[in-house]
Amino acid sequence: MTGKVYLVGAGPGDYKLLTLKGLECIKKADVIVYDRLANINYLKEAKPNCEFIYVGKASSNHALPQDEINKVIADKAKEGKIVTRLKGGDPYVFGRGGEEGEVLVSEGVDFEVVPGITSAIGGLCYAGIPITHRDHASSFHVITGHLRDDEKENEELNWNALANNRGTLVFLMGVSNLKKISENLIREGKSKDTPVALISWATRPNQSVITSTLENVYEIALKENVKPPTLIAIGSVVELREKLNFFEKKPLFGKNILVTRSRTQSSSLVEKIMDLGGNPIEIPTIKIEKIENNIELEDQIKNIKEYTYLVLTSKNGVDIFFDKLNEIGLDSRSLANIKVCAVGSQTVKSIEERGIKADIVPNIFVSEHLYEELKPILNSNDKILMPRAKNARDYLTKNLSTICTVKEVHTYETVIDSSKKEAIIELLNEGNVDYITFASSSTVTNFIEIVGKENIDKLQGIKMISIGAITSKTAKELGLNIYKEADEATIDGIIKSIQEDK
Repeated sequence: MTGKVYLVGAGPGDYKLLTLKGLECIKKADVIVYDRLANINYLKEAKPNCEFIYVGKASSNHALPQDEINKVIADKAKEGKIVTRLKGGDPYVFGRGGEEGEVLVSEGVDFEVVPGITSAIGGLCYAGIPITHRDHASSFHVITGHLRDDEKENEELNWNALANNRGTLVFLMGVSNLKKISENLIREGKSKDTPVALISWATRPNQSVITSTLENVYEIALKENVKPPTLIAIGSVVELREKLNFFEKKPLFGKNILVTRSRTQSSSLVEKIMDLGGNPIEIPTIKIEKIENNIELEDQIKNIKEYTYLVLTSKNGVDIFFDKLNEIGLDSRSLANIKVCAVGSQTVKSIEERGIKADIVPNIFVSEHLYEELKPILNSNDKILMPRAKNARDYLTKNLSTICTVKEVHTYETVIDSSKKEAIIELLNEGNVDYITFASSSTVTNFIEIVGKENIDKLQGIKMISIGAITSKTAKELGLNIYKEADEATIDGIIKSIQEDK
């Protein structure tokens, strides 16, 4: 049975500039064939057993030649698989998607094309440069920067027409031919004072933009060591950059922020960092392992009417508890006569998503403050059910047990995720990390165990942000210097601490 190929434009680089249809194709793919300019974070959206094939192309350095890429996507589809060919920008804008489509037709393979935002437009936009403007350019021209070295070069492009057109010129993949491009345009009549912008890694947190004139841009590019991938924008619209440059003014633009949370819990913090222009580097230090066939949890839920309080202290605890409730044929009505207590904003949010408002939530999101809330209202007749992590702190259980009956049920455990150890060490050696965030004591403990105490000196100069006092205490005990502690023990509190840092 023949499968199908989706030629998907991944956009210019910003994670959120992928289309909904593109995301859908990633999620249902059996095989993803991706290139260098497609945001690698999209691969996290793939299903668990998806096969990844990297065919990235840097200048004069191809992981796979185009003929072999064509063969790979066709052969995988012939195996009956759904293949998503993920390409930076748009498949049909110098992405060789047309060639791939022709091969698929000749091989009898069904395919669809999913357009993407081309860097020629999106990249300029993020640099503060509108590709058209009523007062500057009523047309635009997107040109390949891969020029021939033989006598056919001048046949390939009409330099005279380009030089004498008042529209915006955008050269893709042309930084290695910048000297030739500028010389040809000036020779054919383009003013040597025409503004030019070189936009590297457009729409990403490491975006950099250099502006010059057509006459001087080549020398400045050499001086600044400009490398691919870089867009070349030529025209008076470049003058609008200072006025319209919204992206580089975002509060966390250019900041590399290492996020140490469990793989399943990092999405909220990562998304907020991205929205503020920062570069979140996800380094999971914790894996959440659900306790399977949890008969004890099932028994306690069946006898839920015996309890007067339900205490939930994490999003994972909430999800596992309510999933089990649903699994045995019950719903939130079973909790009608029980007071529900929660620690943490994410815990509260997760409970609300299940259709319940928590009755008791401490203002400060730590166990100590929940205990202070409960202590005056509990008596010896109360009975508390506390489904939570196997290796969680015992403060609540220990102290509440002095007042009433507490039944603790382990529903999951957190274990060290050392899968990214080499990546962490490499990042630290490069010295490109501005902040490290710690959202719990266990992330600190696991982080140090993963990198090793012998590498703590590599953390010098990196600003460490803690979610709260308990986490800070753990960090200090392990020899780390916490730069700032969030005023409020939430993800927003961590973000605010970084934003306010000057």
